[in-house]
Amino acid sequence: MVKTYRPERDRRLMVVLDTGRLSAARVGDAPRIDASIKTTLLLSALAAKAGDRVQVSAFDRVERARAIGISGPAMMPVLADALAPLELALVEPDWPAVARLVQSRLSQRALVVLLTTLDASAVDGGLLDTVAAIARTHAVVVASVDDPEVKELQAGRDDVYGLYAAGAAARGALEQDAITMRVRELGGDVLTALPDDLAPAVADRYLDLKASGKL
Repeated sequence: MVKTYRPERDRRLMVVLDTGRLSAARVGDAPRIDASIKTTLLLSALAAKAGDRVQVSAFDRVERARAIGISGPAMMPVLADALAPLELALVEPDWPAVARLVQSRLSQRALVVLLTTLDASAVDGGLLDTVAAIARTHAVVVASVDDPEVKELQAGRDDVYGLYAAGAAARGALEQDAITMRVRELGGDVLTALPDDLAPAVADRYLDLKASGKL
């Protein structure tokens, strides 16, 4: 007799893309939302291949796009069509509304991935309360794009402007570290990576959760 093991199938995954003002900010040559869309597509493709159920919502103060109740080969074309015309809004996300949206659409334990920006304005808008509310029932990952220019600014010491820029960048990094610590205290997880690295980093975390039986 031989026992074989395989990851659980038919798990639930919900991806929420923040389409608020910070997602329009450019990191390198592209807006932040581009990395969020790439992450969503890769993660959804992996989940569909693994036999899990995926739903996606693009949200700021209203839902800008969604893909629900689609599986198998039809999922990726529908998802790509939903996200391709996505328009961003120069507003702060309504995080309490995001929490209500997640809770209304997920009746079983799921992995919820929030693709947003770790910023003080997000905390003021209720991101931490939303993580806490979702984490009571689901696994939560907050994923954010790192800006390589921030590290370059932190190293600046050439003149007075460079010193002020380095101080501002260091303060921003400290605020991000504090937000990360608080999210983890509330039961969520945080992933930050450069734009080209965010999608594989989130995909790896999803696979790790599957392999460890936490999803």
